[in-house]
Amino acid sequence: MAELENPSVMSKLIAFLSSLLERVAESNDLTRRVTTRSQRVSVFHGLSRPTITIQSYLERIFKYANCSPSCFVVAYVYLDRFTHRQPSLPINSFNVHRLLITSVMVAAKFLDDLYYNNAYYAKVGGISTKEMNFLELDFLFGLGFELNVTPNTFHAYFTYLQKEMTLLQPLSLVVVPSSRSVITFINDDEASHQKQQLAV
Repeated sequence: MAELENPSVMSKLIAFLSSLLERVAESNDLTRRVTTRSQRVSVFHGLSRPTITIQSYLERIFKYANCSPSCFVVAYVYLDRFTHRQPSLPINSFNVHRLLITSVMVAAKFLDDLYYNNAYYAKVGGISTKEMNFLELDFLFGLGFELNVTPNTFHAYFTYLQKEMTLLQPLSLVVVPSSRSVITFINDDEASHQKQQLAV
């Protein structure tokens, strides 16, 4: 998609993706603390939360991975598929960074003609090559090796991201209590206070 080649679009995409993943991770961290529902620990979980923000991490990956911009949309598709296929392994602050570097690497290998090896991605991600190899293997099995993203699926995810990026303005957060975590955002600038919900 030619639109993704525009640097301002990519910076907005990275900002939105990081914001989205941060909200999801925080919501799942909160859910884990207040409920007894068990969350599986996997190779993606770190012993502690990384000190680098999700946005800084995504910017680092974008800067050094040199993969096509489409890889970030496909990585988002992969993360969505992974969380649906692995419901006992929700994205949280202990695993989001490893899931990100792995999803972008797998997307680059699947989409791009030229891509770096696992050792390079491990260095970009701040992990060992051995760990990167384990993460890739676990991620592929977690996806059931379903890596193909049809043009229609890509377009649907990219359109959603585009729509959300145009709405990216200062938002107020309202947490709506329910059995399923729902985050409601209210745009302060709109008089009608239209609500948008992201189910996590």
